[in-house]
Amino acid sequence: MNIETFVFGLIQIDGTKYEHDIVIDRGKISKRRKKASKKLRSSYGHTPLSLEEDIPWKCQRLVVGTGASGAMPVVRELQLEANKRNIELVILPTGEAIDLLQQIADGTNAVLHVTC
Repeated sequence: MNIETFVFGLIQIDGTKYEHDIVIDRGKISKRRKKASKKLRSSYGHTPLSLEEDIPWKCQRLVVGTGASGAMPVVRELQLEANKRNIELVILPTGEAIDLLQQIADGTNAVLHVTC
């Protein structure tokens, strides 16, 4: 998987452009379905990544890209669940998360926020 471009609001992977948050699950790319987390928006000031979403847990490492400026929150319960499952959770601004994914893709899934 080659992540070619990331700019605010857009990520391009293997020639395909995505203008929405994405989930990478064992090499498969899909749209992040964040509707279940929207109810938490007022508490966080932004729609966070929460356990209410379909998290790609089948991995050794889960990389969360929190947006161009790192504004997307990750709920504490998700961090606790990763620890319980013995999954390394790495939370970084999306540009840094992409750099990491390019280095250590094996056994790694990701949730990437493409704005904020």
